[in-house]
Amino acid sequence: MAVKISTISVLILSLALLSLGHCCYGQLRVGFYSTKCPNVENIVSKVVGEAFIKDSSIAPAMIRLYFHDCFSNGCDASLLLDGTSSEKKASPNLSVRGYELIDNIKSAIEQECDRVVSCADIIALATRDLVTLASGGKTRYEIPTGRLDGKVSLALLVDLPSPRMTVSQTAAKFAERKLSVTDMVLLLGGHTIGVAHCSFVMDRLYNFQNTQQPDPSMDPKLVQELRLKCPKDSSTDGIINLDQNFTSSNTVDVSFYKQINFHRGILHIDQQLAIDGMTSKMVTDIANGNDFLARFGQAMVNLGSVRLITKAKDGEIRRSCRSCNNPSCV
Repeated sequence: MAVKISTISVLILSLALLSLGHCCYGQLRVGFYSTKCPNVENIVSKVVGEAFIKDSSIAPAMIRLYFHDCFSNGCDASLLLDGTSSEKKASPNLSVRGYELIDNIKSAIEQECDRVVSCADIIALATRDLVTLASGGKTRYEIPTGRLDGKVSLALLVDLPSPRMTVSQTAAKFAERKLSVTDMVLLLGGHTIGVAHCSFVMDRLYNFQNTQQPDPSMDPKLVQELRLKCPKDSSTDGIINLDQNFTSSNTVDVSFYKQINFHRGILHIDQQLAIDGMTSKMVTDIANGNDFLARFGQAMVNLGSVRLITKAKDGEIRRSCRSCNNPSCV
């Protein structure tokens, strides 16, 4: 009898230890909130679905927000914090949008699970659901959760790759975040949806590298098409699709890679992916394959693990995604 009780005790202890191993914020796992807030993913999905029906452009906007938050200071929702010198005020972030959607999701979750789900996890979950919707339901990757929200948000800490960088320069930026060249190529595939302002491509259309000529790597027909949309002396900054296949410019699919292989990339870095020896074969393989959606999902998961807050003293679960619980935070 004593042996039997001992065996049961060991089993209970083992289960307790296993549970403790999964309990801690900063240690990501799929289903982190399964006991703390079991309905969280359904809540996110409902709010996101309603927003997507009203405005499908929220999908590329949220992919961008997710990337900008994770890449600069880690996936800690520091981009969401308001402030006169917060990350929102950095030049690359001035056109970021999607904050209202995050607020709406946070409010819905708080009604059911008070201060349990981090804003950083809300970003990750909302982005995943929007990728699913923008793919026409063809993909849905599992995103681990358990992130903490950061307490520091400074514009001067924003460090994002410029679209005018070379492939090797961009790859070096990704490597600093422990993201591979493969991750880089796949994450830039997020440009399968969304738009860019004409100002990002004017040099490629009219004066590439001070030559007074268009970028020779751009399809001449595309140059002419874009010059009509982005006149040289226009006083307005128009917008153009990042995926130049008009039949799928709003769909998450492999079309982006096919377009850059046809020299129809919009941003300099996008086109360089298809030309540079470091990445050209990878681009061709993705363009000709049928596994982009699955691989893109894995790259988004990898991005979501960048520079996580692992110590409770350095992070928190915010009451509002726009401000720290302690108003004195940076």
